Parts: sequence; structure tokens; C-alpha cells
Amino acid sequence: MDEITKVLAQIAFSKSIPFCNSCYTRAPSGTCATCLSDDLMLEYRNCGVEYGVEWIIREILREHLTPANTLEAFEESVAECYPETVKIGWIEYDCVSALKDLDPVSWDIAHGEWLDSQVSDETLITFDNGSCHYWVSEIEQLIEEFAPESVSAPS
Repeated sequence: MDEITKVLAQIAFSKSIPFCNSCYTRAPSGTCATCLSDDLMLEYRNCGVEYGVEWIIREILREHLTPANTLEAFEESVAECYPETVKIGWIEYDCVSALKDLDPVSWDIAHGEWLDSQVSDETLITFDNGSCHYWVSEIEQLIEEFAPESVSAPS
């Protein structure tokens, strides 16, 4: 994951412009022409200016990818593991519906554990401490499309 983050940071740098907040001017050379400061923020496409590239990475991902629907993927995973139906009295449920309806707390806990395992297995990745997840395969495709020629995609 560190390699993906490094490549995304390089892409963010290549798609942003250094910006001197003191003089409120762009400094594409890496030094402000007015005050000669090299302590510059980054500007990204009318989204604003800020220090660091993390916010630019999040913007690029938001612009080009759809966040993973982890709940739907978890439901599919559970349905694959437990394809049978459950009969309660005269009502017949599929396992996913039964688990979700009968014990929503347990369902939420299991979803969280599944999500953690997907992040550990490097199938999913997050850049905002878990609020939003992306499929690693989709990010790798994005990197191949947008990476500058000098940046190599992770293997």
C-alpha cells in the first residue's frame, strides 16, 4: 500500500501547482518570485490551496472513482458462504436477510471485521481513516491512466 500511496502522491504533485499563500500567487518554479519563499502550499484545480498532498489524492479519487460499496460486497460474500435458506416457523429467509434482520448489531460487527480483513489483505484501501474505501484494483487502473511517464505503477 505504501507504493500505491507514493505513486498517488507523485501524481498529486504533478497535477498541482506550488502556491505562495503569503503573496497569494502561483509559484510554478518552486520558489515564490515575489518573496523568494520555498515554503509553499499546493493548488489543485480551483479546489483551493493547502499544505501536503493527502487532500489532493482524496480529490483525484473522488473525481475519477466511485467509493466501494462495502456493504453490498459484504452481503455478496456472506451469500457465497451461506447460500442456503433458513426456515423460521413457516417463513423462509435467505441467510443474509435473516442475519441482518434478526441481529443487526452482530451484522454490523461482522461487516466491520470483514472490512478490516479486506484492508489487511490489501483488497480495499482508505485515505481518510476508514470513512471511504476504494478497491485497490481500481486505484491501480487509475494510476496506469494518470501516472506521469516518469512514475512507474506499483507491481
